[in-house]
Amino acid sequence: MSNDNFTWLEVWYQKQCNGEWEHQSGITIETVDNPGWHVAIDLNGTRYAALPDYQISDETSSDQNWVRCSCVDGIFQGYGDPSKLGQIVQIFRSWIDNLR
Repeated sequence: MSNDNFTWLEVWYQKQCNGEWEHQSGITIETVDNPGWHVAIDLNGTRYAALPDYQISDETSSDQNWVRCSCVDGIFQGYGDPSKLGQIVQIFRSWIDNLR
């Protein structure tokens, strides 16, 4: 499998698609006005839905350098400055990979 986080996310998404999940859940990537990114991944309907909640944040953050990720009630939420989209996906990937 590729080391590229976005290719990994594509493959992970395809594995979750079961004819139902992708119609009700899925992945959303959007911009926020801070400016920055928001990534939401609904894990409900996957084998990851019942996992314990967690939170990761960069404690050295500033107005221009920040990232915060959490998973609560089966929904991964990642937020970060404009340079952090790849890091948000990497955080999600690392969390999933550590569950295997």
